Amino acid sequence: MSTADPREPLPELMRRATAHLAPVVPLLAELGELFAAQGHELALVGGPVRDAFLGRMSPDLDFTTSASPDQTLAILRPWSDAHWDIGREFGTIGARRGDHVVEVTSYRADAYDGQTRRPVVAFGDNLEDDLVRRDFTVNAMAMRLPSMEFVDPYAGLADLAARRLRTPGPPEVSFGDDPLRMMRACRFVAQLEVDVAPEVRDAMTAMAATIAIVSAERVRDELTKLLLAPSPHGGLRLLVDSGLADHVLPELPALKLEIDEHHRHKDVYEHSLRVLDQAIALEGPADGPESSVPGPDLVLRLAALLHDIGKPATRRFEPGGGVSFHHHEVVGAKLTAKRLKALRYDKDTVKAVTRLVELHLRFHGYGDGAWTDSAVRRYVTDAGPLLQRLHRLTRSDSTTRNARKAARLSQTYDALETRIEALMAAEELAKVRPELNGNEIAEVLGIPPGPVLGRAYSFLLELRLDQGMVGRDAAVAALRDWWAQQPESR
Repeated sequence: MSTADPREPLPELMRRATAHLAPVVPLLAELGELFAAQGHELALVGGPVRDAFLGRMSPDLDFTTSASPDQTLAILRPWSDAHWDIGREFGTIGARRGDHVVEVTSYRADAYDGQTRRPVVAFGDNLEDDLVRRDFTVNAMAMRLPSMEFVDPYAGLADLAARRLRTPGPPEVSFGDDPLRMMRACRFVAQLEVDVAPEVRDAMTAMAATIAIVSAERVRDELTKLLLAPSPHGGLRLLVDSGLADHVLPELPALKLEIDEHHRHKDVYEHSLRVLDQAIALEGPADGPESSVPGPDLVLRLAALLHDIGKPATRRFEPGGGVSFHHHEVVGAKLTAKRLKALRYDKDTVKAVTRLVELHLRFHGYGDGAWTDSAVRRYVTDAGPLLQRLHRLTRSDSTTRNARKAARLSQTYDALETRIEALMAAEELAKVRPELNGNEIAEVLGIPPGPVLGRAYSFLLELRLDQGMVGRDAAVAALRDWWAQQPESR
């Protein structure tokens, strides 16, 4: 991370930060003058200011103002191409002009009442008091507009340079105002490569249980942002070490299985974090083709993190000192679906991640590479559109320190992928279908649509997977032989 150096003179730091904001400076000045003309203060605040010192442009432009939501709307309505007030209850008015989207929020203080999941909104009357209510000092920096005066009452710039995450006021007060800020701390550890200050870590640990008053949707959004960070590893560790994961993702700390005195099996928690790291390394570039699994890919990352969560429930100590986790992929798939549904992930994400967890051990049945063509067809068909993600998850799941074993596993999977590519080219496995469609099956057997037709279709699909393309005549003959054995044919 490129950070500011606190030893540099402030004018030089400001010059460089302003240079990064250059594309939007005319817009900032224009908005500042519009608000000032109506007697109101306006300041750029939070992420855009922080990111300017990091040498990057923020995708969002967030402002804070002394104006009320109604006054803000009156100023933005004639200025913008479009505006919206769905955040009016919380003091926020949004607007778009050209390619720029802005959100302007009245000076405020949000706090939970400690019992419900809805924040209580109170508006403030000055910038410094608004900033002290922000989550962290690195987000409590502002630039007054149109003057571009830098405002940093809580030493956010020094914290940014030191890669330190602190709260503007006592962390207990900050996290009491909004417990989600504790999860946000984990996210910023992952996104900004910072460390939390000791007092912040202590407060998170002491107050972890209060995350329960935050809605599942807000928790989900923060977890997603954490997982999509360039390196989620550190943020996930903080999530677990602080105790937050016990309340929002308890399956993760549960992977910290006690290791027997002879260390006969891996630390599943550490293994899972490493699998996640390795899966991220196998993602394609963001602008790459779909087949490369462009990163960051939420489905792959969730599957990598959760692939072994069925192990605690299935662990057995075998005679002779061995440890087994029979069917942990099946149990893990069920636990994955339950947790992701509780976090309010969409159905497609739940289905995809659950399927990858269920399939992640399938490759190990490949053994020495002696799979039949039928087994390869089933592997591809069962993975469906998730095949490229399954390739990456399976490869990532090898964390052995034995170089020879790792090389053998990699070579075996290389061979499987080669066979898959050859079969897909020859048989179009991605579009595998029976050689007779539903209408043709009905005509051959003289039956109407219904459950029996569905069973006949399934039979021909199994035939296709087992034997490949046998030709229409052979498929018809096999169908008739199957039909002769069915009770409905008599």
